[in-house]
Amino acid sequence: MGIYLNPGNDAFRISVNDDIYVDKSGLISFVNSRINKRKRFICVSRPRRFGKSMAAEMLAAYYSRGCDSHELFRGLEIAQDKEYRTHLNQHHVIYLNIQQFIRKVEKPEELSRCVERKVLEELREEFPDGVREDETSLSDALSVIYSKSSPRQGFVFIVDEWDCIFREAKENVPAQKAYLEFLRDLFKDRIYVTAAYMTGILPIKKYGTHSALNIFDEFSMTNPDVLAPYVGFTEEEVKGLCEEFGKSFDEVKMWYDGYFGGNLHIYNPKSVVDGMQSLKLKSFWSSTETYEALQVYIDLNMDGLKEAVISMLGGDACPVDVGTFQNDMTSFKSRDDILTLLVHLGYLAYDEDARSMYIPNEEVRAEFFRAVKNGKRVELVKMIEMSELI
Repeated sequence: MGIYLNPGNDAFRISVNDDIYVDKSGLISFVNSRINKRKRFICVSRPRRFGKSMAAEMLAAYYSRGCDSHELFRGLEIAQDKEYRTHLNQHHVIYLNIQQFIRKVEKPEELSRCVERKVLEELREEFPDGVREDETSLSDALSVIYSKSSPRQGFVFIVDEWDCIFREAKENVPAQKAYLEFLRDLFKDRIYVTAAYMTGILPIKKYGTHSALNIFDEFSMTNPDVLAPYVGFTEEEVKGLCEEFGKSFDEVKMWYDGYFGGNLHIYNPKSVVDGMQSLKLKSFWSSTETYEALQVYIDLNMDGLKEAVISMLGGDACPVDVGTFQNDMTSFKSRDDILTLLVHLGYLAYDEDARSMYIPNEEVRAEFFRAVKNGKRVELVKMIEMSELI
């Protein structure tokens, strides 16, 4: 059992044993259906506080040969799947939390080399005959290990916070491109990949008209598709928690509902859990986010952004084209690009059928008021104050 290669299940065990645990193991069935197929590359983007890391830890606990997770998954939804035992703890797993790696380096340009160095160290221990001491290429090492295995055994890759370099080194385009090329070399046309599951806040970065990682199927806040039930808590899940903890469902709905996935109402899971465990329902957003993050984008006021914010604060939806967004935090060419980023950050919700955005609930609405009232838009504050009087 290693840190990156074939990790244990301790992190997922903590989640399962917590006071509140909502079973999302049905996601495993979806990933199982993609194993060793062309569509085995999956990227799921969600805002903070929507369970990204928990999902990654669950997948690692299920697939990793470095632990025995039978007891953990007994009684969960996945245990009823006919393929459950086929893949349970049967795969070599490489688990990468990119957020942790970026903290280890002095410069963003060093990120890829740091990942390669750390994973190669563990591969040499596990496969001493497969990785040369002077090997510096992770993809080359994995190719050799795969070619020498009999029967052939590939790797399940789980990459959490894959996009943090685009959030923490927003202006460093060379480092971003080098990192994308590293991922491209690691995954594209590599038969040692049994499956790859990446999760982050942003969809995969676009450069020009294509993505450097176009092998991945993307499931995002603007297009959750079949993975909508695993983006946050569904309405049925929230109703069950309200009954268990004696909370008013209508009040919980007002505070934390508002995100959509197909025909499903999606609730902010971290806020729902905090609400269940608190004496009263309120906004918990500021415990993990600050309104300053939102204020930066409102202050740009591109293409009538302030009027759009006023309209949405009044309960209206704003038409938007999400197709121009370049999937980073700096390349804004229009108001729509900023609004689309705010969807991926969780500040706005997107109605795919109506192609419009809106403020999802009371919790986020409070953050918008804080942002505009503490920002540079004096005229915007006056307009909001006038609207409150109507």
